[in-house]
Amino acid sequence: MKKPVGRFAPSPTGLLHLGNAWSFFLAWLAARAEGGRIILRHEDIDPARSRKEWMDAIERDLLWLGLDWDEGPDDGPHAPYRQSRSSGFYESALESLKARGFVYPCYCTRKELRTLAGAPHGAADGLGDAGAAYPGACRNLTEKERAQKEAEGRRPALRLLCPDGDTESFTDLVLGPQRLTLKECGGDFALRRSDGVWAYQLAVVVDDMRMEVTQVVRGEDILLSTPRQLLLYRFLGGTPPAFAHIPLLHDARGERLAKRHKSLSIAALREAGCSPEAVAGRLAHLAGLQERPGPVRPAALAERIGGPFPWHLLPKGRILVPDGAERIWK
Repeated sequence: MKKPVGRFAPSPTGLLHLGNAWSFFLAWLAARAEGGRIILRHEDIDPARSRKEWMDAIERDLLWLGLDWDEGPDDGPHAPYRQSRSSGFYESALESLKARGFVYPCYCTRKELRTLAGAPHGAADGLGDAGAAYPGACRNLTEKERAQKEAEGRRPALRLLCPDGDTESFTDLVLGPQRLTLKECGGDFALRRSDGVWAYQLAVVVDDMRMEVTQVVRGEDILLSTPRQLLLYRFLGGTPPAFAHIPLLHDARGERLAKRHKSLSIAALREAGCSPEAVAGRLAHLAGLQERPGPVRPAALAERIGGPFPWHLLPKGRILVPDGAERIWK
């Protein structure tokens, strides 16, 4: 049996926090426990938000935690490992999809999409990080109608024409059998934004394909992106990886940990005197891998697992991290 190839795929838009570390910790263990490999890829596709200093900080924090990698961020057989330098790969995939009639221009603004969907600004649409449901407004425009919109100065996004009634099925390593329609996941989705920035779904699939990733560990908030990506794998002729959508860490108020939780960044924990073994031990305890949150090195934990990761040990639902965690993680 081939050994797994996992990956870290951080967005360098801020400091690494506990929620990120939780995902990367489990991704690393799942690969290393079976003698597999880890790739580090910076998803710096949005130039307005990504910064090199965040990339350097993320790499420093990962290594401090004891989470190393085999490829990236600058060297390896699948370079480049930065999405900002990978446009040629995305362009090639897009042209392949265009040639088969799977792409069409969409001239809707975000405001128009919210209006068409009947959702007020900032309202939840039930799709989580998959984005707002697309109502199909530009799906059947004639060439004349498209020309008129471009004459008005509108720059189109490019969307994937999802087959009507398409259903994607897969068995998640954590959540078990899944069966979702593309309509449930938002319908026709963007491949490239109107400002020319590549969309997440296309970039991730193209990168995971060319880097030969076989195992993806990420938060359960990304679950509705998976059917979209499975469709792209099929259209592009790739073999999809195994997916593990893990429960998310939340603060004491029930809010998902994010970059705004600066006191729970890895840098803040380090500055507060926490040891990397203590942080790893707490994460291992949260994952059901240790009865007590005692200190442990990730390498020792991977050796202890010594085989396929025991996904069934993960708790169900959200996981709470109490206030003042910078003290209890020592």
